[in-house]
Amino acid sequence: MKPKVYFTRKIEPEKVLELYRLTGKELEGKVAVKLHSGEEGNQNFLKPEFFKPMIEYVNGVAVECNTAYEGSRNTTEKHLQTLEKHGWSKYFQVDLLDGEGPDLELPIPGGKRIKNNFVGKNIVNYDSLLVLSHFKGHPMGGYGGALKQLSIGVASSYGKGYIHGVGDPKNFWTSDHDSFLEAMADAAFSVIEFFKGNAVYINVMKNMSVDCDCCAVAEDPCMSDIGILASTDPVAIDQACLDLVYASDDPGRDHLLERIESLNGVHTIEAAEALGCGLREYELITVE
Repeated sequence: MKPKVYFTRKIEPEKVLELYRLTGKELEGKVAVKLHSGEEGNQNFLKPEFFKPMIEYVNGVAVECNTAYEGSRNTTEKHLQTLEKHGWSKYFQVDLLDGEGPDLELPIPGGKRIKNNFVGKNIVNYDSLLVLSHFKGHPMGGYGGALKQLSIGVASSYGKGYIHGVGDPKNFWTSDHDSFLEAMADAAFSVIEFFKGNAVYINVMKNMSVDCDCCAVAEDPCMSDIGILASTDPVAIDQACLDLVYASDDPGRDHLLERIESLNGVHTIEAAEALGCGLREYELITVE
């Protein structure tokens, strides 16, 4: 059976919650809400007010991990300050999963490029996962969506370097590119397995720049907003977002696609499907 992906063109906080309910998956227990805190200086990241009804509904904890590069989020102290400055701490309980070591090492027996994934150890405190993704371009992955949040997003600072370096953090900037994309899929698979299906994914196609929210200096959005999607399948939801970009007649579409295609962004989706993270064929259900 094809996974269902729910879609609306109305980009409103209440619609995020409506689509979550339509997935039919009620996240139980203590819910980790993986989001992007936004690098200081970035103008495109989605603000906490937008996700407030959704996070409050599941009584979730906003979770993040430190970055592996210089900026406002590469140490626990600076990242906590950024979370406060950007308003996340004002509305929600926040948890830097790798704020204190040691990391939790998740096995990836079937991993194509890496056999272990290093994530913030606090992940063990949660029963369910809600992944709130801002779909847009990315200067290394081509695009950022649910699979990136599962992989690079949940990885600890060390784990991010490990994925980028395809098992060797010293190769952060020099690893084979497709191997890096496959390592991202490997890492995503380990997190999916950890939560044993207790996860829901929401992608918001708004403020779509070619750059990620991790960029302090990012290009402004290059195409019009498209909508919100929700699914219990991370592969299907990312594929659906790509398909919606391709189907758009927006004049800025080609600029975004140039970024995605030049970095072979779809290969992360291909690799994730091959591992069993989900399916690329889906049923898109449009909601008014």
